[in-house]
Amino acid sequence: MNFRGISYYLGLFCFPITFLSFLNILYSSYFDYFLNFNSYVITLIVSFLLGLSFYFIGKKIDKKINFYEQIFLVILIYVVVSILISIPYYLSNYQITFINSIFESFSGITGTGFSIFDNVKYLDPTLLLWRSSSQWIGGLYFLIFLFLFFSNNQFNYKLTKLVYSDEKNLNIEASLKKISLKIFFLYSLLTFFVFVLFSISGVRLFNGLNLTMTLISSGGFLPTNSLDHIIKNNTQEIILILSFLLSMLNIFFIYNLFIIKNVLKEHYEDFFIILLAVFFSILLLLSVDTLDIFQSFANTLSSISNSGISIGEIGNNFSLYLLFLTIIGGSIISTTSGIKPLRIFILLKSSFTEIIKLVRPNNVFNQYILYSDKKMDNENIKLSFLIFISFFISLFILSGILLFDNVSFESSFKLSLLTLTNTSTSDLYGLDEFKFSNLLTSSKIFLIIFMTIAKIELISLFLIIKQMFFKN
Repeated sequence: MNFRGISYYLGLFCFPITFLSFLNILYSSYFDYFLNFNSYVITLIVSFLLGLSFYFIGKKIDKKINFYEQIFLVILIYVVVSILISIPYYLSNYQITFINSIFESFSGITGTGFSIFDNVKYLDPTLLLWRSSSQWIGGLYFLIFLFLFFSNNQFNYKLTKLVYSDEKNLNIEASLKKISLKIFFLYSLLTFFVFVLFSISGVRLFNGLNLTMTLISSGGFLPTNSLDHIIKNNTQEIILILSFLLSMLNIFFIYNLFIIKNVLKEHYEDFFIILLAVFFSILLLLSVDTLDIFQSFANTLSSISNSGISIGEIGNNFSLYLLFLTIIGGSIISTTSGIKPLRIFILLKSSFTEIIKLVRPNNVFNQYILYSDKKMDNENIKLSFLIFISFFISLFILSGILLFDNVSFESSFKLSLLTLTNTSTSDLYGLDEFKFSNLLTSSKIFLIIFMTIAKIELISLFLIIKQMFFKN
């Protein structure tokens, strides 16, 4: 394995944490928030020196890394960057243990939103900003991973080749700068757009900034204890709905909406997701009397986008319905998790085709996906089936582990589903009172592992194990 080549790219992904630390230092200095000032200085120094060390270790050697090394690199990035993000938590004045600091940082970078803090309104504003920015940088990293690492022709289990990706035949060494800058520009532009809308609508600037970074990254960290403390009128609810849509659709969708003539043909997946979201939102609206039309759409989109933050009152009777929506997820090329509608469509269509073949074996079946010119093949079907099976295997394993921590069967099942879809706990799923700080250390470690697995897919670990121990 090319460890020096891996260290080169690992170093590059450490430097953005240096930049985030610098921003927090500026923020602390400008507003005189010096409670945790030293922790950001230490994070800046450690992340910079660590990034520099990794960078120079691999600078002068062959930087070409194969598919298995790329997956290993992604896992290393999540581990190393999460440790760097945990430093301000651990060094803060809130007496946070090391494992709780790591848990909070992993929850942030994976966009899950699980928190060991029971009451965030007492947290230092700089720490609130750090939590939100950790989600934002995690979303940016994941989008880059989708293009550079998970678009590999050797084993394209993310199915990125079946949707619009704007790039063909990517090479990590040649395309890293180009892709990273393009994704950063689009991601930042969407973030700025949503932030401006919230500011115009009357949301406090600090809350608007934190909420924007949470929504764009499909995260679950809030700067207040409840979203109802921030979103107070219909205009803000509409912006909230738009934000959820932007996070669950293809990162290129809004851009291509204005420049591509056959946008339906290129972004069939996104239009299909929008139709699904409208359908499920109407169902929720007709079923819950306490929700208005905006709250219904917001809560439905919050689940599909794997954010999990809630607005309005929803009874526990609908928790399983909303949990089902988290399993669906958003676009293949987005910050969302879940099984993905495209994979579900492929599984349903292939199953339906096999059934029809039994009745009419001589028929020729259409293998096109929706209204696009993309065809599904046997490899796509097998991979979709593998992801589907691995998801429920992970669900069974994690639920069983949590039962040993005296978590009830219902809570362990719900919590496992939310972990595997990187969705935050809230009253949408009847888990708003769940205390992560009370979990055993072993349970937190397994939640960290499966939060990461939810982003990289369980099949990634199987591939790494196969390459390391069963090469022949």
